[in-house]
Amino acid sequence: MPRKQLGSVRQRRTRFVKEYLIDQNATRAAIAAGYSAKTAKQQGSDLLTNPDVREAVRRGNAKHNAKLDLTIDRVRKEIARLAFYDPIDFWNENGTAKPMHEISEDARPAIAGFETAELFEGTGEDRGLAGYIKKFKLVSKVHALELAARHLKMLTDKVEVSDADKIVERLMAGRKRLNQQVVNE
Repeated sequence: MPRKQLGSVRQRRTRFVKEYLIDQNATRAAIAAGYSAKTAKQQGSDLLTNPDVREAVRRGNAKHNAKLDLTIDRVRKEIARLAFYDPIDFWNENGTAKPMHEISEDARPAIAGFETAELFEGTGEDRGLAGYIKKFKLVSKVHALELAARHLKMLTDKVEVSDADKIVERLMAGRKRLNQQVVNE
């Protein structure tokens, strides 16, 4: 291959890796790297099987993860925090909602949404603040517990095969018939 084409291939691969690291979409990355839209899906797939490209993607992902402090340990801790938060952490003893800065650091990530509304009494000059309505929307503990249980391999997707002995017998009989046909030919 001529030197200019090698440079072009190398440049396309480098561009593909940079683009792929944006959203992990091989087809889009192949198009952005200069491959035809018609062949981009296949080119992207082929590029991801190339050992040099795979290694560059692995290094790039590791660099991004390090920058974000995205580690397995941190993800495990966050799943545990979401799975085991206690809703009482959001309320004062008198039943009023705690201000955000008083909610524990372990409980705060469980807040998926928060709304505050001011309530007023009276009209005109007699109008005054009567209080607040505070609403917390919390993440699903069920989902967080499911993630934790899957991590601990407490929940696994298993396929049960009934009558396995009958299936094995039928396979063996089929293999025997096939072998007999080959011998008879």
